[in-house]
Amino acid sequence: MSRPLFVLHEHDRPQHHFDLRLEEDGVLRSWAVPRGLPTDSRHDRLAVPVDDHELEHATYEDDDKRIADDGWWELEDRNDRRSVFVLHGRDGARRYALIDTGSDALLHLVRDQPG
Repeated sequence: MSRPLFVLHEHDRPQHHFDLRLEEDGVLRSWAVPRGLPTDSRHDRLAVPVDDHELEHATYEDDDKRIADDGWWELEDRNDRRSVFVLHGRDGARRYALIDTGSDALLHLVRDQPG
């Protein structure tokens, strides 16, 4: 069984932002993350759910969109409001929590990181 992929797209239009995409159930589940992935566990980032994309979109780039990071991801824990997962990207592994706020979500860098 292959590992599910992730991609972080960096967009220049309509304004600068990032899209986090996680492969699940044959599609790329996607969230717009205006300020990018959090780099400090004290500062969460807004993550706005957007439409799912086809898997082929994982490698898509154009003049206004490029791949900022990619690799595979693993789900560690999930309940109705929170998913904890590890992104295995170009520069190593980072553990995040995606927390459903009811309308949007918050992306949190977990203090306990993979060793």
